[in-house]
Amino acid sequence: MRLILIWLLNACALLAVAYLMPSIKVASFGSALIAALLLGLVNTALRPLLVLLTLPVTLLTLGLFLFVLNGLMFWLAGSMLEGFVVGGFWSGVFGAILYSIFSSILSSALPAKGRSK
Repeated sequence: MRLILIWLLNACALLAVAYLMPSIKVASFGSALIAALLLGLVNTALRPLLVLLTLPVTLLTLGLFLFVLNGLMFWLAGSMLEGFVVGGFWSGVFGAILYSIFSSILSSALPAKGRSK
């Protein structure tokens, strides 16, 4: 149940990013749900491999390359879906930063996993 709630909150965070950034467009809440699911899958499956492969560049840039990597993942998800459009690379970078901020704020509003009422 918690996973579904986090998924819904991430879709809301994606809608907030699309509202604040004119270069990112989300067609509907259904498109936001699909995009949030795809972003979760891409970040779970592809991101760890890319972080490992780009580790030397990440170390040379003192971790700043991870922003580039997150932006590329966000842009990739935007290019894969029809109802979710990311305007370009820098839109992807700033959109990914805003998305992670909104997502963590909304997820922190949830009660802790192990606590009961």
